[in-house]
Amino acid sequence: MKAYLICLFLLLQILPQAAFAQRDSTLWKVTAGDVIPPVTLGLAGLIVQGKISRHLQERVVSNYPDYRTKWDEYLPYAPGVFSLGLASAGVKGKHNLGDQVILALLSNVIAQGVTQSLKRIVKYPRPNGEDNHSFPSGHSTTAFTNATILHEEYGQRSILYSIGGYGTATAVGTMRVLGNHHWLADVLMGAGIGIGATKVVYISYPWLQQQVRRIKARRHSEKN
Repeated sequence: MKAYLICLFLLLQILPQAAFAQRDSTLWKVTAGDVIPPVTLGLAGLIVQGKISRHLQERVVSNYPDYRTKWDEYLPYAPGVFSLGLASAGVKGKHNLGDQVILALLSNVIAQGVTQSLKRIVKYPRPNGEDNHSFPSGHSTTAFTNATILHEEYGQRSILYSIGGYGTATAVGTMRVLGNHHWLADVLMGAGIGIGATKVVYISYPWLQQQVRRIKARRHSEKN
């Protein structure tokens, strides 16, 4: 129970840091749409942890005993690669290609940092008994991180980009459960972390850019 309280605390902290650090600045723009999805998914992950996830997994294993696939190893990266591919092809997104690369790196590093840390804190066994690093799902974290990148960059251009990205991420989470690698709770929490971390990076990026410009200006003035 202590470990789950830590998960809840981290989840509730991930977006308020961006929302209130400089709330009087126009650089920091946080909407309900930035906060509600990741928090809801994370809380859902905590709620279904235990009996609900175990009951679902019993039915999955019973109904799909021979399910095997390798697609869940590659699809988590597809939305992010597609977003960078669009930028490389000259399709205008929210940011240029260089900024998209930086945003993708920051989002994935932060999201995986949170997920891998929680895995080692919680030490929850996988349904297949392979190890005790089940909660949260790293594949789901990656998939929803990259889906959110695609949504942020091109979702305003066409809702089909968002549907494709999040549809792919949902498929990854489903495959992780069907393959008996993860419980439903793992996937929901991974999705919440992936979306939340990416939202934080995108919200913070204008401020980060400003700080970089200030440092460059200071160094330039010192040289002169």
